[in-house]
Formats: sequence, structure tokens, C-alpha cells
Amino acid sequence: MCSWLKRIGVLILILFVAMQFYRPAKDGNDTTAKLMSMDSMHDIPTSVKNILQQSCYDCHSNQTKYPWYANLQPMRYVMDKHIIEARAELNFDEWGAYSTRKQASKLDGMMKQIEKNEMPLASYTLIHGEATLSETEKKELIDWINTIKIKYE
Repeated sequence: MCSWLKRIGVLILILFVAMQFYRPAKDGNDTTAKLMSMDSMHDIPTSVKNILQQSCYDCHSNQTKYPWYANLQPMRYVMDKHIIEARAELNFDEWGAYSTRKQASKLDGMMKQIEKNEMPLASYTLIHGEATLSETEKKELIDWINTIKIKYE
């Protein structure tokens, strides 16, 4: 029975090492589409932009900063899946591709998720504690969203 466990352990180790050779291209980080970004369409105060970059852009823009552990599989696969889903929901760098109605809806959704502490995700802030929004930052974001929403009414 002990040799059976050793064989399984060796097989798992071989599979783990083999997975490391799979290196997908890092998605995003495309600076050519800046004309459609939210910050090219709206005046974003520096303090708000800093909050967005720190707490939102890794998942909701094409400006993902991949940490060192993104080079390890299967962690990279999990991260890529999460980022693809997040960008499908909201991508600040593709804001101009949304209809005016969809932009207004996205702003409402952002505000509600910030108010309910649903964003940034707890699984993200667990590793990236600096992304946790303080009450002051939440208020600043919500106030800014309200100033932009006026343009959509």
C-alpha cells in the first residue's frame, strides 16, 4: 500500500511540473484602446483614479498587474478565468464600447456593489489587503459616480 501512495505522489508531482510548461500569454495590458477607456471619456479626479487603480483595475481593465504567483499553474488558470469573467462584467478600458444606457446601468451597479461591500471581492482583498476600500474611499467613489450619473439622465 505504501508503494501505491508513492506512485500516486510521484504522478501528482510530474503533473504539477508538466503544468508549469503551459504559459498562456498575459491577457490585457493593451494600451492601444485608450480612446475607449473611462478616463478618456470622463474627468476622473486623481484620488478617485488612484482608488480605481488600486482596487478595481487588476480585474476590471486591460491593465492587470500579474503577481509572482501568476507564473504558477494552476493558479494562473484560476486567475485568468476570474479576470475574463470580471472584464465581461465591466471593463474600464472598454467603457466607450458600451451604449449610453449600459454605461448608466454599470454606474448604478458599481455604486450598489460598493455600498453593499461586494466589491472588491473578499477573495481578492484577502491577498491584496491594500485594495480594501475604507469608508472614506467608498464615499469618494460613490460621490464621484453620482456626479457622472448626472450626465446620463
